[in-house]
Amino acid sequence: MTTTTAAASAALSKETPAEDGTAGLVRPRPQVSRPRPRAYALTVRTLGPVALLALWWGSSATGLLTPDVLASPNQVIDAVGELWGNGQLPDALATSLTRSGTGLVIGLAAGLALGITTGFTRLGDELLDSSLQTLRTIPFLSLVPLFMVWFGINETAKILLIAVATTFPMYVSTTGGVRNTDRKLVEAMRSFGLGRIAIVRQVVLPGALPSLLAGLRLSMTLSVIALIAAEEINATEGIGYLMSQAQSYARTDILAVCILVYGLLGLTADILVRGLERVLMPWRTAGPGGGPR
Repeated sequence: MTTTTAAASAALSKETPAEDGTAGLVRPRPQVSRPRPRAYALTVRTLGPVALLALWWGSSATGLLTPDVLASPNQVIDAVGELWGNGQLPDALATSLTRSGTGLVIGLAAGLALGITTGFTRLGDELLDSSLQTLRTIPFLSLVPLFMVWFGINETAKILLIAVATTFPMYVSTTGGVRNTDRKLVEAMRSFGLGRIAIVRQVVLPGALPSLLAGLRLSMTLSVIALIAAEEINATEGIGYLMSQAQSYARTDILAVCILVYGLLGLTADILVRGLERVLMPWRTAGPGGGPR
């Protein structure tokens, strides 16, 4: 009898999971993030540029890339020393940074002000948003001839072209961030007697900070792209002027230097925004797996 009862209990225990719908399920094992060492992350990030540099050097050394197509890395390094020694590169870099920085500041201020106006007020949205969205679809490169007619070939046209290019990314990001602000929180602050300016400063802008930084990142990248276009407007100084002079004399080494400078400017802008994100939003420094990004 005891043996029969034990067998029946064992059979019942085997059927119970199937009846409960838990057959085939496994015990969950939560993934524990393992933070990567900073040296490992930096090494992985440098693999791509190092591979490109090695491919460039190898193609030049084997003759696949001739100097009339693209100068070798050694020739580019020599060109950097030449331009730095005679003062052309520092002067051109200072001029280009001044143009890009001035236009970027104007564009960021305009985009931020317009974004707050259309995102926070219904009247501003109805009056401005449709017009600004229409203007946003116009490629800023198409404005170059018009700006030359309006402002001539002086610095004003170049700076305003950069400003226009950087305004709309900041505007779109700011508008989206402001509109996504918790309305209940805004109404609560109003009930405590805060005015509109105080609410924007203390509630709306901190809540929209991720969008603002995303807009800043796009605007800074576009400022470099717009700088390249702006310096094609009969520039007499700057990185674009060096490029036009190098093109006239078929100096591919100087052309490569100018292209690398533009690329480094964009990379530096991206690194600065990433650093700003780490300072202002430290909780976002973790990636999807929970480890440091």
